[in-house]
Amino acid sequence: MFQPDFKKLQGTLSYQFQDISFLRLALTHSSYAHECPRPTKGQFNERIEYLGDAVLELIVSDYLYRQYPDKSEGEMTKTRASLVCEFTLATCAREISLGDYIFLSKGEDMTGGRNRDSILSDAFESVLGAIYMDGGLEPAKAFIHRILLKDIAHKQLFYDAKTSLQEVVQAEKNQVLTYVIIGEEGPEHNKEFIAQARLNEAVIGTGRGHTKKAAEQHAAYEALLKLKKTEP
Repeated sequence: MFQPDFKKLQGTLSYQFQDISFLRLALTHSSYAHECPRPTKGQFNERIEYLGDAVLELIVSDYLYRQYPDKSEGEMTKTRASLVCEFTLATCAREISLGDYIFLSKGEDMTGGRNRDSILSDAFESVLGAIYMDGGLEPAKAFIHRILLKDIAHKQLFYDAKTSLQEVVQAEKNQVLTYVIIGEEGPEHNKEFIAQARLNEAVIGTGRGHTKKAAEQHAAYEALLKLKKTEP
């Protein structure tokens, strides 16, 4: 029987729950709840993830408003979008090994659910919602400041990857940037696409994603990271 080490996770989160049932709820995926003999509403994390999403938007908005007094509303909105997007939240979830603690159905687990961006990002928001429900806004704020609100420029690089890469390419003459889907893997309900970013005929980045757009975004991001490494 799956029994995650919540004591270890609380150490990683730097937060001790008064009511551990909030944390268990946050880490219970709907697929696991539906394997229970008598599943009922509220046994899985969709409601607390909804709450966490709202708390996240408030904390990030407050941070950007205070930290960047010269940014316009549009600039702050764009930066916030880059910080709360699925990829960024999933990356933060991986940094704290959140996938190791999620209650999943056997099928979801066997098909790689613990490392799927959508499941990880939802779990991250759910845990935030759980911290908020258990301890209020201040510990929730501390968690987001410590885990998410660091290296903002790097996180924004992924969000703007395709646009940024296009701008780099346009600065050079006779360069044509294209994206090509070179393969698909996995069953129909959990398909993963593989994309290449090509500059003229040369492959400059490869990425994977559960949509073609996501795969292209990852390919563009990899290309940008390679280009940044070769900058003088």
